[in-house]
Amino acid sequence: MNKFKGNPPESMPDLMPVLSRGKHRNPRSGACFMEFASYLAGESWTDHPACTHPLLASLARMVNDCTSDTARARLVPLIPSVIGLNGDNPQVRLLIALRAAASALPVTSADHQRALAVGILNCERHLTHTDGELSDDIAGRIRTAFDSAPETERWAREFISSMGSWTRSKFTDRTAETIIRVSVQGIAEACTPDPDGQLYALLSGAIEDCTAAMAPTRSAEKMLHGEPVAQANPVRTEPVRTHTAHV
Repeated sequence: MNKFKGNPPESMPDLMPVLSRGKHRNPRSGACFMEFASYLAGESWTDHPACTHPLLASLARMVNDCTSDTARARLVPLIPSVIGLNGDNPQVRLLIALRAAASALPVTSADHQRALAVGILNCERHLTHTDGELSDDIAGRIRTAFDSAPETERWAREFISSMGSWTRSKFTDRTAETIIRVSVQGIAEACTPDPDGQLYALLSGAIEDCTAAMAPTRSAEKMLHGEPVAQANPVRTEPVRTHTAHV
């Protein structure tokens, strides 16, 4: 199959991989979200392409696998938006984990709520340490999530206050992966009218967060190489053609 490098063309080939759950050996057997991204980016076929931040890619794979077969095709227009979204901004892992936990806390089961509440407070602490203060958007997101589960927030704050060494703990990729996994599974299993829609909103929101966080670095890199600076990787709304057959 033909591949291309750089930004995806406006007109996609008529024959494209079909989004389905899990890992695939080649495009003919289907594709998960990130395998499709590797295809569009011109990389070797893989679900861990270099074109996307590892934690954003991890979220995309989980959302892909937890979305129902009938709704998964809706994710396709988001795929071009993750191509080129990579960098070493330490805030990215925090923003992705916070987006996931705050999205899941209001709808997930009590078994997961306490873990996610601690995760939110952990993200909040590290983001505050990095920037000095939280943006209105992030602070509002945290408050909205906790307003849905005030008893869980109270428990989480008491738990953290009892952990004297917790304030010196590091926030690693493994920490973020755990928060993301619990969040996505919690949304997928929640007794809500539209878990597929919530998973879509989670991934779309995380892409927007990463785009904003990486914009200064991406702009600086373009200026260094004498390239024109444009809006960094906006979420595309043009439909990408896929097979219509059910997966």
